Parts: sequence; C-alpha cells; structure tokens
Amino acid sequence: MANNRIFGDIKKLAPREKKALERLLRRRIPPTKILTPEVARALTDIAISLKRQIGLLVDRQGQIHYVIVGDHNRIFIPDLSYIRRSEGRLKGIRCIHVHLNTKHPIDSEDLMDMALLRLDAMIVIENNKGFPGKVHIAHLLPPNPKEEKWNILTYEHPTKIDIKFDEFILELESEIHKLITARPALEIEERAILIHVSNLPKEEAERSLQELKELARSAQVQVLKSIRQRIKKYNPAYLLGTGKLKEILMESLYLGATMIIFDQELTPVQVNNIAKLVDLKVIDRTQLILDIFARRAQSKEGKIQVELAQLKYLLPRLVGRGIAMSRLTGGIGGRGPGEQKLEIHRRRVKQRISSLEKELKNLTKGRRQRRKKRIRSQIPVVSIIGYTNAGKSTLLNKLTGSQVLVENKLFATLDPTNRRLILPSGREILLSDTVGFIKNMPKDLRVAFKATLEELEDATIFLHVVDITSPQRMEEIETVKKILEDMNLYHVPRILIWNKIDLIDEKFSPSWLKEGICCSALTGKGLNELKNTIDKLLPTFNTLSNEFLSQPVLHTYI
Repeated sequence: MANNRIFGDIKKLAPREKKALERLLRRRIPPTKILTPEVARALTDIAISLKRQIGLLVDRQGQIHYVIVGDHNRIFIPDLSYIRRSEGRLKGIRCIHVHLNTKHPIDSEDLMDMALLRLDAMIVIENNKGFPGKVHIAHLLPPNPKEEKWNILTYEHPTKIDIKFDEFILELESEIHKLITARPALEIEERAILIHVSNLPKEEAERSLQELKELARSAQVQVLKSIRQRIKKYNPAYLLGTGKLKEILMESLYLGATMIIFDQELTPVQVNNIAKLVDLKVIDRTQLILDIFARRAQSKEGKIQVELAQLKYLLPRLVGRGIAMSRLTGGIGGRGPGEQKLEIHRRRVKQRISSLEKELKNLTKGRRQRRKKRIRSQIPVVSIIGYTNAGKSTLLNKLTGSQVLVENKLFATLDPTNRRLILPSGREILLSDTVGFIKNMPKDLRVAFKATLEELEDATIFLHVVDITSPQRMEEIETVKKILEDMNLYHVPRILIWNKIDLIDEKFSPSWLKEGICCSALTGKGLNELKNTIDKLLPTFNTLSNEFLSQPVLHTYI
C-alpha cells in the first residue's frame, strides 16, 4: 500500500532505501507549520543518500499524500485531478522538496507547477553540505494591479520559519476567492480561453477563431480571450511548445477560465498531456461541436446519433486518469463517471456503441420505408441546405407557415423537418430542412448522421441558402460544395439563395449577386421569385423515378 504512495522510479533502489521512503509517509506536520526541521532533515538525508531530488505532497492537516522520487535535477508531480477543483480555491496540497543544485534554489518549473496545479505553496530546501540550508517558500498571489502572480519568501534555516500556516493559507485563499468571484454573476457556467494553433495566414486563422467563438456562444460558453499561435510544426505531444502552452494556461487561470478550447482537433495523447499540466477542462473543436449537438438533439434518432458520435470520439481518448475523463457524458459543464476501472469503462462504451448502432439501424429502416412511400406518391422533394446559421429554418417557416425553432446560433436545429408547400402553379412539393454544414465537420458526426443526411439523396432540387452578410460567404459556399462532393450529391441542381438581403445596403450590387436569387427569409422579400423558379425547374424532372431528364445550371459558385 505504501508503494502506491511513492511516485517515481524506485525499481533500482535497495530495500533499505525503499524503507526510508516509506518511513517518510508516516511523518506528520502540525497544521500550524508549513515545514518542521525534523521533516526537512529527514528529506535532505534521503536526497543526499540517493543523489536525487525527493519531494513530499502534504495536505493542510499535515498528512503526507505522496513521496516523490525525482532525478538529480527535478521532480515530477503525480496527477492530482482527483483532489478538489473549485473556482477561486487552491488545491489544499503543498509540495516540499530538496534541491541538490543550490545555483537555482527555486526555478521557473517549480513556479509553473505551483501555479498550474494551484498548489498551496512550493517549498524548496537547499542542500548545505549534507544538511538543510535555506528554505524558499513560493505562494500564489490574488489578482493585483502589478499582475504579479506569486511571491517568494526566503528563510536561512527551517528553524527560522515563522509562518502560522493554517491562518496564512486560509487568509490567502479567502482573498483570492473574493477577488475572482467579485465579477458580476452570470448565468453562463463555463468560461473559456480559445486557442488556435496553425501555420495558416493571419486572416484565415482569425476567421477560424471567430467561428470557434460562435460555436462557444452556441454552447453557452463565455469566451474570455482568443489566442492565435503561429507555428511551423505541430508538437506531437502538446500541439505547441510547452513553454508557450504553460504561459497560456497560466493566463487562463488568472482570468478565471474553467476550460480551454482548442480550434484544432487534439489527439488522445495531446488531450491527456495538456490535461495533466493544468487543473482545467481541455476540449477541442470536435468535442465542442459534439457538445452542441448533444444539447440540441430533440428526436430519439437525433439523440442516438449524437451519443454514438460522442462515444466513438471519446473511446480512443480514455487513456488514463485526468480531466479528459470528466467529459464522458458529453455536454458543456457535464461531469463524467471518473477515471477508475478504465478497462471496464472501455468495455461498457464499446457495448453501448454496439447497442446504439443496432437501434439506429432499426430506425433507419423505418426512415427508408417512409422515403419509398414519398417516392410512390410522386411528390418532389426540395431540400434546403447551407452553412449553419445561414437562415434555413427561417426560410422553411416563412415558406410553409411552420414554427420550427429559430435562433441566431450555430446548429440551432438538428433534426430533419419536412413540410408540404403549394407552388404558384398549384403543384405540391415536400420542403425538407436538414442539419447545417460547417467547415471541418467532425468525421464521427458525419458518420453518425448518415441516416439523417440520406434524406438529401431524395432531393430533386437543393435550395442552397447563403448568409449574404457573412464575411466568409464564399468560403462557406465552397465548404457546402465540398461536402456535397464527398456525399456524391454534387450532381443535384442547386438554386443559390442570397439570404438576409434586408440587412445590406440597397446600393450593394456586385456582379456575383446575379448568380442567385436575393431574398429575406425574415421579411419574405424575394420568396415569390424563389417559388416561381422552383416551379419552372421541377417539370424538367421525372418525379416518380427521381432521375434527371435535363440539368439546368442554376448554381454558379464564385
């Protein structure tokens, strides 16, 4: 049992040396003391004997949780994610260790570990010819005008320390908590720092960050800051350099962030490594989109598809203990089952995936039967497609008088909606609205929503809705075009619709505006022209077999 509390490489140690480490676990430090001379002497003796740095992790009652065995230059703190994590509170654990090299009594790595893990204090004992020497005590500071993050106190010897630790730490934590929680109360639970890491041009990187910000808003996450880091080559372990990453994580702690969101998809190793560095949740763009879908899915089929995508995404990321495990249930702010019995979790996740796939297969059979019935009824299907938040659901509501949920958020609606519409000629069509597209749509999500997206295969015409006010409208058009190509649906004729025309200046009339139909799904402007265009286009198709008799070109992509 004691060996479980000794962290580090002890395989080559002699039995007597292991016994000495085990004896350290039985020592206690009074709650009023941050360090006693007896503990300092015992720690120094073992460090000198082993020629390694030796450390202790001690709680506020003076109980030693871990003995850490490092190398000659440093110690490696074990995962502490199982210990409390609360806004404005410290970890309740302090680290005490011996430095064999007195040239750097307390280094930047010690300070970073203290800050990122929110330790009560980092205590370094100098080696003075085999005896305890100077003691350096570093502790975090509350937010202050000078933006100083920590303070370092130095004492000539452990016997000279005059801090009443229990009173000191409670007062310090109270001050930190008071200042951090003094911000106005918000309904939003999560606050995030967004990070984009790539070698893309500045403009493209900024656009991607802006979209990530909109995704965060859709997930009800408050964005505290967006950071763009240009790199030549990705770090396979941390995505970017550890020095820069630690700086960013430090800033997030002092801004009061509860999570870090990366614009790039993180590998399982990267998620695990970054989560070990900081006491915050770490997710990526894919996880964020999955969380949004989990919030928005309403139908049984939609909920199954989202859960299936989440589990397939998270399965390879169940690599060990850490904050990454807390997202097993999905959803921003969600808490998972924890990190114990990892293999059992993996097996249960695989079983759940298998069960969901069977259930989804049965639901897909019913959907296909309904599709066959529509084909037999000879009612043409016109599908509304486009980038997310382009106004597709608003257009459906305006054309058919429906009341589908409409919000100015990405992925406001997920479940497919079908409504009948009578055209000016008296002809009846089925107008279908599906989930919106987005750049770099997660692969697992597209696979899970395959059954829903199969609805597009029945379409006689696509109404491609584009938000004319979007600065990235041309890129969004290309994204939709690429997804249609991937789905082998690029051959289906498309009517390009420039939506939200009511929000732009009437004098705005570039040449490319003539390539489609200008309308406002909100005010109804241009919708009569749209219905007439659909009416004129439909007779060129055999609706019974849903095959083309001709291919009018009503889609020009700039």
